[in-house]
Amino acid sequence: MRKLLVALLALPMLVACGPAPEPTPVDPPVEQSQPQGMDAAPAEEFIAPRERSVTLSTGVTLRYVEQGFKHGPAVVFLHGYTDSHRTWDLDLPIFPRNFHVYALDQRGHGDSSKPACCYTQQDFAADVVAFLDAVGEPRAILVGHSMGSFIAQQVALDSPSRVKALVLVGSAPTVAGNEVALFLKSIVDTQVGTVDPVFVREFQTSTFVRPVPPSYIDTLVSESLKVPASVWQATLDGLIAEDHSARLGEIQVPVLVVGGDQDGFFPVAQQQALVDALPNATFVLYPNTGHAPHAELRYRFVYDVTRFLVSVAY
Repeated sequence: MRKLLVALLALPMLVACGPAPEPTPVDPPVEQSQPQGMDAAPAEEFIAPRERSVTLSTGVTLRYVEQGFKHGPAVVFLHGYTDSHRTWDLDLPIFPRNFHVYALDQRGHGDSSKPACCYTQQDFAADVVAFLDAVGEPRAILVGHSMGSFIAQQVALDSPSRVKALVLVGSAPTVAGNEVALFLKSIVDTQVGTVDPVFVREFQTSTFVRPVPPSYIDTLVSESLKVPASVWQATLDGLIAEDHSARLGEIQVPVLVVGGDQDGFFPVAQQQALVDALPNATFVLYPNTGHAPHAELRYRFVYDVTRFLVSVAY
């Protein structure tokens, strides 16, 4: 198992060495898939990217980024384990402004409050619903990466009336029993206070197969270092402990599953198992791509997600 994680960590570190080429679009411009006419709305109806904070009924204060058309379909972005809204830094600048986008720092992460307890999937999911209440959104499309994808699944199971559709990125039916997660736990459980920065960088680079900008990796490392070791531990424990895979058939909304064929955390077979378990799922698998398709192929990702959102939101 140690060799597996070492290989998982070493490959992306080798790939990421040297200047990272700027990704180029591999599909028609995103704008071609946008609904017509919305750009005619007054400029004041569009929100430039801005950071805000909100205190929820669940007791936590979440930091988030908001952008887009005030009256557009709500889209909530949920980041992965130890990340923050900054994981979407390569995507949000090119994301269509016709959607009302919220990108959260989930509890314990980024610049949100970091309570001493309560990091189960149900706790994170309850925050999402409380956030929708706080900003006055009755329903939303949830876009979740890795940990965020499991939280999105949990929201759809616990509060189906609040979810219009799901986009699950780098996902699987469950984290329970996952060998990489269990080995990661054996390392994380040894950390005290602030997690070892060398390990944090190795962990972050392990998610990529294709090159990404070095500055982006630096940002991810900085954001992960904001997360106390106790939150690393409690959050991972919650992910491993919860297995709602037997209930996935209850999720009736449209789902787009986006994955990489070189994902070191969730192999293609597990991604396919997720698709098979969902009644209304579409699977997009990117070649030569790791655990972070949204960063490794940002133009392709935004194009595919936009096309899906248009099909379910209008």
